[in-house]
Amino acid sequence: MADFAVVNLQDLPDSVGERAPGVEGRFARSALGSRDLGISLWRYGPDYRSETGHRHGEQEEAYVVVGGSGRILLDGEVRELVQWDVVRVAPQVVRAFHAGPDGLELVAVGGPKPEEGDGSLAAVEWPEGE
Repeated sequence: MADFAVVNLQDLPDSVGERAPGVEGRFARSALGSRDLGISLWRYGPDYRSETGHRHGEQEEAYVVVGGSGRILLDGEVRELVQWDVVRVAPQVVRAFHAGPDGLELVAVGGPKPEEGDGSLAAVEWPEGE
């Protein structure tokens, strides 16, 4: 295997499919042959709001807003997001997204994770009016 890889995130298959209409997720860790980095492209349709969140046991993540705008819910705290914002999230923090009127497009970067994965779904409660 080469010591480098080039992958276009938009060429990867959408791994979310019908499980969450209005959401697209394209994962590059395997395509890149990466042991330590997970890179994914997430697209949320206009005004889409996650009704569940997720957390990790070990994997730290960062999200880069590359298009649109919206909000992120971090352990119950809502933060506004605009293009080129970067959000770092510790593994245990429950996070969920709410896209703005033009949708929300993110590149997620994750660190090392166990082979069996370590993500888990978590209930979220958006504050009134969000």
